[in-house]
Amino acid sequence: MSFDWLENPIKKSDQAIFKQASDHQNQLTKPPGSLGKLETLAIRLAVMQGRVDPEINKINITVFAADHGIAEEGVSAFPQSVTLDMIRNFSAGGAAICLIAKQLGARLDVMNLGTVEDAGDLPGVKSRRLGSGTANFSQTAAMTKEQLKSALLIGQEVAIEAKKSATDLFIGGEMGIANTTSATAIACAILDQKPNKLTGPGTGLDDEGIMHKINIIEQALQHHSDKINDQPIETLRHFGGFEIAALVGAYVACGQQGLPVLIDGFITSVAALLACQIQPDLKDWLIFSHASAEPGHQLIMEAMDAGPILDLHMRLGEGSGAGVTVPLLRMACDLHNKMATFADAGVAGKIR
Repeated sequence: MSFDWLENPIKKSDQAIFKQASDHQNQLTKPPGSLGKLETLAIRLAVMQGRVDPEINKINITVFAADHGIAEEGVSAFPQSVTLDMIRNFSAGGAAICLIAKQLGARLDVMNLGTVEDAGDLPGVKSRRLGSGTANFSQTAAMTKEQLKSALLIGQEVAIEAKKSATDLFIGGEMGIANTTSATAIACAILDQKPNKLTGPGTGLDDEGIMHKINIIEQALQHHSDKINDQPIETLRHFGGFEIAALVGAYVACGQQGLPVLIDGFITSVAALLACQIQPDLKDWLIFSHASAEPGHQLIMEAMDAGPILDLHMRLGEGSGAGVTVPLLRMACDLHNKMATFADAGVAGKIR
């Protein structure tokens, strides 16, 4: 197995469509720009899909789940067993993302990449275990190179399957107790920021718990600093989780194939940040759905020069914030495609 595929070029978006879609927007029965972000989103989707009339009918949501060794350091308000409990909840259809996917008519896949305890066969859950969770990155690298390669390839596989099934929009979700600690360490390493700037409560830590989490991340960053050397892949291997690596692989593969991606919250944005370190052109294929309540998310958005669509103070993960945003994207497409033009309606256009 090799990392070479990550360097395959990102597909160029169809910039000719940008002018056509923009011209079409200016012909609709409204003052230009009056629908704000709904206009720009429709145009962006048109460019991504290579068609003047974008649509979001077929959605693929894949939730990657795994445990983290760093949970041993007491960095989460919930016990590690909750990861597996939530996977069982996904299987039973009781999680928020299950209900959101049903409401959207979206395909929902759940992949167990490595919980501490083997869940066995669960309906609706694909088992692709890479180990009993990652290693404790306060002491050693979170993943071996083989585990990292496998996780990235699983993400690539999911994206390729989504593209083959004519998916209009891909959403990646995640579940894993202590994965905000993992994501925060990655973001600190990439952005060269102190952990106190990015560390948040995750599943609901109090102030004392957040300070402990900051200290653990600081110690881990110092421990691994000479091994990372500003290399995105090594940053991911030392601090990441199986689910975060799979998200990185999926995002890069989506960009390589020209499949639009709707990014969820803090952890998925960190995966996108790292993926864009590997492939800067990938950003053309990413739409950021919502502003996470995790404090580090704003710094990530600033670093990527990105603006989320919604701010509902969400921090659940699972792809839930992205799912909630889909109806707005669909509305943007409908307005773009179905509004009358000035000529159709016999309405006078702008004088100048």
